[in-house]
This record gives sequence, C-alpha cells and structure tokens, in this order.
Amino acid sequence: MSGLGTAELIFLLLLLFVVVFGVVARKLKTAYPIVMVIGGLVLSLIPGIPQFTLEPDLIFLIILPPLLYSAAWTTSWRDFRYNLPSILLLAFVMVGVTVLGVALAAPHVFAGFDWRLGLALGAVVAPTDAIAATSIASRIGLPAQIVDILEGESLINDATGLLALEFATAIVVENHIPTAWEGVSTFTWLILGGVGLGLLVGWIALRIEHFINDGPIEFILSILIPYAVYFAAESVHASGVLGVVVCGLFLSRQSVHFFSPAVRIQIWSVWQSLTFTLNGLVFVLIGLQLPTIRASIHDYSRLTLLTYGIVFSALLIVLRLMWVFPGAQLAYFYRHKVLHQKVHRPSAREMFIVGWTGMRGVVSLAAALALPVTLANGAPFPQRNIIVYLAFCVIVVTLVLQGITLPSLIHALGLAGAPGPNCEEQEARRIVTEAALSYLEDEKGKDDEEAIPSYDDLTRHYRQRLAGLMGDEENPDVKADHDRFVQLSLEALRVERETAIRLRNQNRINDQVLRRIERELDLTESRLAGDAG
Repeated sequence: MSGLGTAELIFLLLLLFVVVFGVVARKLKTAYPIVMVIGGLVLSLIPGIPQFTLEPDLIFLIILPPLLYSAAWTTSWRDFRYNLPSILLLAFVMVGVTVLGVALAAPHVFAGFDWRLGLALGAVVAPTDAIAATSIASRIGLPAQIVDILEGESLINDATGLLALEFATAIVVENHIPTAWEGVSTFTWLILGGVGLGLLVGWIALRIEHFINDGPIEFILSILIPYAVYFAAESVHASGVLGVVVCGLFLSRQSVHFFSPAVRIQIWSVWQSLTFTLNGLVFVLIGLQLPTIRASIHDYSRLTLLTYGIVFSALLIVLRLMWVFPGAQLAYFYRHKVLHQKVHRPSAREMFIVGWTGMRGVVSLAAALALPVTLANGAPFPQRNIIVYLAFCVIVVTLVLQGITLPSLIHALGLAGAPGPNCEEQEARRIVTEAALSYLEDEKGKDDEEAIPSYDDLTRHYRQRLAGLMGDEENPDVKADHDRFVQLSLEALRVERETAIRLRNQNRINDQVLRRIERELDLTESRLAGDAG
C-alpha cells in the first residue's frame, strides 16, 4: 500500500480544521462561517502550512449544487412565495444596482480600471451568502419574515450575479456589448430553461422515489438529483442555480408522500452533516487563499492594497444600504396595494438590518478565480489579480465585520426577540393531538370491550400531551401529571439503555442488536424531550 499523498494529506487537514473551528464556533456561540474564515486566515500566516488552492470548478461543479439543493429543501415554499416580491427586488434589482454602482465608481477609485472592468468586478461580488446572517438572525430571534427574505435572496441571486458576470466577461474579453435583445433573450432562457429543467428532473425523481424505500439508496439518489439538474441546465446554457433551487423546493414539498419515517430520519441526519462539512471546507479554504492571492500581486504597495480593500468593502455596504430603503418601501407598496397582503410597513431599523446582512461568500471568490486569464486577442485579462484580491477582501470584511457586529446591532435596535415557542408550531401540535384524540374516541365505541383499556391508556397519554401544549391554565393537575409522565418515561428509557449495554457487555447480545434497541430508545427519547420542551 502506497504512502499518504499530498492531496490526501491536504484533505485530511482541511477536515481537521473544520472540526476544530466548528467546536470553537460552538463554544463562542458565533456563526461558524465567521470562525472558519478567521481560522483559515490565521492558519495561512503559519510558516510551512501547505498551500491550498481554491479551484473554481470545485465550487461550481462539485460543492454548489448540493448546497443549493439542501438550502432549497429546507426552505418553506409558502413563505418563499409569500415574500417573493421582496426577494426578487433584492435578488434581481439589488444585483443590478451593485453591478452598475461598481462600474461607475471603479474608474474613479482603482487605477487601471474602466467601466467594463468595473462591470466584471461588480458582477463578481453581487451574490450574497446568507449562511452567516441567517444563522445569527434566527438564533437571536430576528423576525422570521426578515430571515425568510434573506434566505430567499441568497437562493436566487447567485443566478443573476453569474449571468451579469457572463455579460461583463464577454464585454471585456471580446469587446462586444450585447444588444438589448441579446440581454432579454438570454435572461429569459436562463430563467425559463432553469425552472423548466428543475421541474422536469423533479417530476422524474418523484416517479422513481415512489418505488424505493431504502435509506442508503435514497440518499445516493438525493445526491445525484442536484448534479443532474445543474449539469443538464448548464449544458443548454440555462441557469443551473435556478434549476437546482426549483427542483429542491418541488421535491421538498412532495417528500411527505414518498419518504417513510425511517428514511426521512436517515436522510435528514446525513444531509445536515454533509452541508456543514461542505460549507466548513469552503469557508476555511477562503481564509487559506491569502498567501496565494497576495503572491499574485506585485505592482502595489501594502498600503495601497489595504486602502483598496477597505474602500471597496465600504462601497458595497453603502450600495446595499442605499437600495434596501427604497426597495423595501416599493416591495411593501406592491404587496399591500396590488397583492393585498397584510404585511406591516418595514421600519427603518428592519431595513438597516437587511442592508447590513449583505455578506459575500465563496461564490464571489470562485467567480473571480474563474475569470479568463487572457482576452480574445491573446493579451492578459486586465487587472484580473486585483479583481480576485478585491473579491477576497469583500468576503473577509463583510463576513467578519458585519457578521460579528450583527448580533449587537440587532439588540441595539430592539429587534431581538425571545426565540421562545413557535406559535404556529404549537397550534399545529394542538390540532393534530386533538385529531388523534377524536379518532380514538370514535374507534373506542366500535371496538371490542377487551380493547377498551388500551384505548383509555392511550387516550390518557394524549390528554397529558395536550395539557402540556396548552399550558397549565385550564387543568394544572393534568399538566403536572403530564410532566411527571415525561420525567418517569425518560428515567425508564435510561434504565432500558443501561440494561441493553450491560447485556452487550455480558456477551448476551451482539452489537447489532444493541444498535437496533438504541435507535428505538433514541427516537422515543427525542419525542419525549420535545414534549418536555
């Protein structure tokens, strides 16, 4: 067996970094993308650390499809559709404002830039990454509607930003300015082709899923689906990003009909680990790019580079804040007057927070690295290294500065709410529990008399659960009984688990039997813990 190669060693080191920084982020109660980028930066300064090169194809072809699919899968279609006007104004118009604003400002700020290079730079940094923002916002109780809008924006604006980059690159490389017809037709096909292929692949996958009920096989299929959509869409020059998002939204909504409970538990657990690992890898890799990017720039002093990075980051923050305020009012007017939605007028505090969450992520750095090295005439792509450097600076500054200050700003502006019980969830739990009680009462009168004790026992347990959901105002005795029932049940489960482990240690059962028993006990304990909470 051959020794461990460089690629394998680098991969193992990256996984180790993800684990260490993930633990640190949990201890510090900070969004893990922030800690991992900072950790990557610190590691990059250590002499002798291996060079980690971030390849654009690794991001666009390997990492992006499953991350988009996972994000779409966990997005509520109802909330996404309800907030769509606000999402589109950020995902489409905000991208345009960013691209045009940078194109106008770049010639006056950066030496050697014209409006064409400004377009390319603006398109590179237009997409936002909401992982850090939404993880912070949801944890400290920011209004759910704001979190939903930020998540929806990040799902779509990758597609619009990459389309803008395609146009900007063509202008620089081929010195060709697309006509209005070329722009409209390309944009239309990008959307319709991506959405259509996403629905088509989703429909095919739905037909297949009805014939499968095996966790490992269905997990592999769930991995194949986003890649199939992405590659199919990209092969016909449609939006692979939109295709994956649409497919994820469609199959997520249909999954209640084709996933068995056991399969759903298995797939959900594995996908949580997979998305954390992929996100962790790319954020650590962002920080580790510093030596490579710094070595590629020779004609600028450190002071000039530092000034460029700070000024450009500030420009993007200001551009987002400038658009968010009128954009939010426009979205409110359309939703209130045209769609007749009962939405409240966004306050200046809420609009500022939405503006402050314009954090950039790995898509921006991958887009910068994917810029052509040469023009159509063979000349070098002008200012390519500076564009990569500026994208890197924006990612670090927005993630670290905005990410670290976001919790304090939310608290200072009085937008932090108690993350307490979800009223919608509590109401749903009450309704489904009452439905089960009603069913038991109806069936009790139809069944044999010897079955009545079973009905009474199960009915009592449901009534205890209902009392726990409704609080102790109506019947404190039943509520106390429920709490005692949960406590005793958890203690009994502990005894069962310890006994099963003792039987394994005495070689009276094997490890496979123990794991099956543990799985049943774990699922029961998880449900009881939810009832207790």
